[in-house]
Amino acid sequence: MSRIPRQYSKLLRNHLATNRQMAFLTGPRQVGKTTTCRELAPDLHYFNWDDQDDRRLITTGPRAVLAELDRAELKRESPLVVFDELHKYSRWRTFLKGLFDKEGERLSIVVTGSARLEVYRRGGDSLMGRYFPFHMHPLSVGELLDTSLSDGTVSPPRQLSETEWTRLWTHGGFPEPFTKNDNPFSRRWRKLRVEQLVRGDVRDLTRIQELGQLEVMTVILNERSGGQLSYSSLAREVNISVDTARRWVAALGSLYHGFLVRPWYRNVSKSLRKEPKWYLRDWSGIADSGARAETFVACHLLKAVQAWQDIGVGEFELRYLRDKLKREVDFVVIRDREPWFLVEVKSSDRKLSPALAHFQQMIDAPHAFQAVVDAPYVDADCFTRTDPAVVPARTLLSQLP
Repeated sequence: MSRIPRQYSKLLRNHLATNRQMAFLTGPRQVGKTTTCRELAPDLHYFNWDDQDDRRLITTGPRAVLAELDRAELKRESPLVVFDELHKYSRWRTFLKGLFDKEGERLSIVVTGSARLEVYRRGGDSLMGRYFPFHMHPLSVGELLDTSLSDGTVSPPRQLSETEWTRLWTHGGFPEPFTKNDNPFSRRWRKLRVEQLVRGDVRDLTRIQELGQLEVMTVILNERSGGQLSYSSLAREVNISVDTARRWVAALGSLYHGFLVRPWYRNVSKSLRKEPKWYLRDWSGIADSGARAETFVACHLLKAVQAWQDIGVGEFELRYLRDKLKREVDFVVIRDREPWFLVEVKSSDRKLSPALAHFQQMIDAPHAFQAVVDAPYVDADCFTRTDPAVVPARTLLSQLP
């Protein structure tokens, strides 16, 4: 199979054509950031921090980089410059600030990283106003159907082929295993990716020394995707302090191994005292069908929420709902601080969860869906429904970016 077109190519091209700010493209290791950036222009200049010559040039300072660009004689009116893995440089913010303030009007600058570029942020942001963030995610149902990001929020429903749906569910959304479509390759790829995360990224980007214990935590978290996260329980199992457990989970999140979804209340302070839920970024290795289904939908919802924010539609959050009686809905999407739609995920159960109607009425959300992963596609717009509705996950997810 040839390379799969990504929606981020169009997103970045549009940004560079209409804005002077740098583009910060962050996302998991091996999600396709470098490939996407290299295709933005035929004559871009690419600097990789992991390359010894490029690293020496960058550490010399902005003047050395500008001199190199002048020698390259790039022909574009606004030459495109890409800095890959620059966040590994301890003085990356100072470097970019100097470069942008000196030549920001002349250059188009994209900065990429496997870890969040904010991982070193302390206090105020010295680059405020000089960049826009963009979040790159693995492939999704919506992106496989259409790589354009509209100005709106949801699209009309479209049907993904059975072949591509099965491939996405089986091998995940990372481009290489999805394209390869081979079970032994996917298993080996997942194992190597986690090893690179723990032994490479964690070592390079955090102060964590106890890598053996961190590997134990990673195995535990891999088995509990979709579950509530108890830091005290996790700390006991790994034999570390609760504060250390929090820091290590935060580190794995900042390195895009997984993400947290917190409960939502109108009183924000209440949500800070409740346990978050943990989800992996790659659902393909999850054995339990229920946990896999919930993680699959969680990754799609997070991608949609961050895409809508990146293109400036509004402020969005992904949360979940749970009350003192332990009634729960897996997800609620918050738009501009108001609940927009609820999603309860089921592998095959088509019996409507009573919690959907309860929470929809309580928080006055316009839409409430029970997304069934095994249900066949139905050509009907989910967002025309205002009552709690059982919908195929194939249909609902096709309407998201």
